[in-house]
Amino acid sequence: MHHKIIGLIIVAVSLALPLIWLPPLAAKHDTIALFSQYLGMQALIAMALGQIIATRLGFVEHIFGGLDRSYILHKWLGIGAMVAILLHDTIDAEMDGLGRNTLLIEVAETAGEISLYGFLIFVVITIATFIPYHLWRWTHRVIGGFFILSAFHFLFILKPFSNGDPLGLYVSAFCALGILAFAYKAAPSWIRRSSTYEVTDITQSGQATAITMKPVKRHMKYRAGQFAFVTFAKSGLSEPHPFTISKAPDNSGNIRMSVSPLGDYTRVLKTKLELGTIAHIEGPFGRFERKLDAKPQIWIAAGIGITPFIAWAQTLTDNDGPITLIYSVRNASDATHLDALKRIERKVQNFKIILHETQSSARLSAKDILSQINADTVGTKIYFCGPKSMRKDLATSLASHGISARQFHYEEFEIRSGIGLRALGENLLKRL
Repeated sequence: MHHKIIGLIIVAVSLALPLIWLPPLAAKHDTIALFSQYLGMQALIAMALGQIIATRLGFVEHIFGGLDRSYILHKWLGIGAMVAILLHDTIDAEMDGLGRNTLLIEVAETAGEISLYGFLIFVVITIATFIPYHLWRWTHRVIGGFFILSAFHFLFILKPFSNGDPLGLYVSAFCALGILAFAYKAAPSWIRRSSTYEVTDITQSGQATAITMKPVKRHMKYRAGQFAFVTFAKSGLSEPHPFTISKAPDNSGNIRMSVSPLGDYTRVLKTKLELGTIAHIEGPFGRFERKLDAKPQIWIAAGIGITPFIAWAQTLTDNDGPITLIYSVRNASDATHLDALKRIERKVQNFKIILHETQSSARLSAKDILSQINADTVGTKIYFCGPKSMRKDLATSLASHGISARQFHYEEFEIRSGIGLRALGENLLKRL
């Protein structure tokens, strides 16, 4: 069974399982209030699952089918939890005959209100992608505090079952797992799954800065095409960021990451990073891997999306099937590691590079791809790495030329993604 499906089943079962214990309670208590309490329990379970996914522990990718899909699920668990919390707050959850209010119960109620507004702010910051990244990162440092308040709220409010009942133990277990997951994420990097490296070379390649690092002690084992989270031990560069490893594994243990200045952090990185800087690297992550077979393959890279393909190309031999790399850039001077790719092209007989310069030609289209490679689409595998909008356009166009979704492979990695608020706003403006 596909890993992603297994993960979704685990989530669905986890959220639905409390329903087993609710019918006997519904026979004795207000059904509407009980439903409101169930929504609160669902929110706690969803938030705990989100905290577990955020740990990026090895089992997360195995269960949910890659970190790219895991983070999408993480986002929707957060949004779903927020909806459940709002409904829980709107629908009266109080029941008669459960006991008298005490100071502890009132504190627990207040903790629930604080966590409600805290999570609301957090979700707004997450889906409103125009809010600066560093502010979004800061909210992740305090989100565990709101989760702890929610767990405290659950444990000490009046409810029609005790914490020692099966239902109470079940939800309490998720509370404990969520708190442990947050504590793990908040711990120093040396406690987490990380390796220490030292920056040994910084060079410019096209628009990208190529950063080579050597292991200080043990090196990280990875596969070509994977990425890792890097935290540089230098002021202004200490936030972890994900970058693809643009070098195939070898005996040296050295790794290289090629970074394009696309945001505030990466622009600062280009000017402030120095030789000798220590880097803590968490990973590897990702399941963007090519199939080893004799069938034709087309690799499509746009901009800095070339990085996984550089590592892939370094692993090629003459035994690999015909492979065409179509590299879309504004002009040749922007291309990253182009000289190295051309050396591989001269060395490997079945590897061909096509440089598509958008400055002198139109945006890369499906017809361009199919006409240039002149390959039979049956059995051809296409791998893409580049902007999301370009990926969607090409996938749709290629489908009309016989390339199925099963033949089109990509890694949909966005640590932070909205829910289409900008597109919704643009559509509303068009209707006015």
